[in-house]
Amino acid sequence: MISDIIYKNHPLKLLPEKAIWEPNLSAIFLADLHFGKAAHFRKSGIPIPEPIHQEDLNQIANLILKHQPKDFYFLGDLFHSDWNEQWEVLNQFLKNFTETKFHLIKGNHDVLSPIAYTRSSFEIHLEPLALGDLLLSHEPLESVPVDQLNLCGHIHPGIRLVGKARQSVRIPVFHLRGNQLTLPAFGNFTGLALITPKAGDQIFGVTGKKIIQIL
Repeated sequence: MISDIIYKNHPLKLLPEKAIWEPNLSAIFLADLHFGKAAHFRKSGIPIPEPIHQEDLNQIANLILKHQPKDFYFLGDLFHSDWNEQWEVLNQFLKNFTETKFHLIKGNHDVLSPIAYTRSSFEIHLEPLALGDLLLSHEPLESVPVDQLNLCGHIHPGIRLVGKARQSVRIPVFHLRGNQLTLPAFGNFTGLALITPKAGDQIFGVTGKKIIQIL
């Protein structure tokens, strides 16, 4: 079982929680939480229960308690669209972890008012953020410097695995293509976009409590 990608001096440990741990930086990276999405559905009359987001908070807490990161980077689409009360729930939750600094690289769904971000638990980054040899963004960058690795989200990458009896299952994946690594969507209330691998791609599937290299 392979669950590490080494890029220069950055050991990137792919986690079954659909996040990345980089011990040299003492940093965790994840993408596409889409917190608060259930509340938006309820406003539209679709009764999605809020505990679906509590599972995400439990996973974040487990990651912090296990790894004790100095920095925690959300690679965009942290919160789903306009403000609702779940924004305050998220910020109050993060205040429990005083030894960790939280960062948001803004994505297309991160559309709250500037004052909401100013009063939040996050350091906000409006543009892609260079972190040593890593380049953090929400959407995959069209052009990545040859000496950097782009960590990104947005796509919600997944793949379909087909068994001998034509049974199939769709799973989220980490997708490495050249010097661009796309993370799976972290949030439980998100979909998958099936990707078509190209020659040279590496695909790491998230299956329960394991990471398996598919390609």
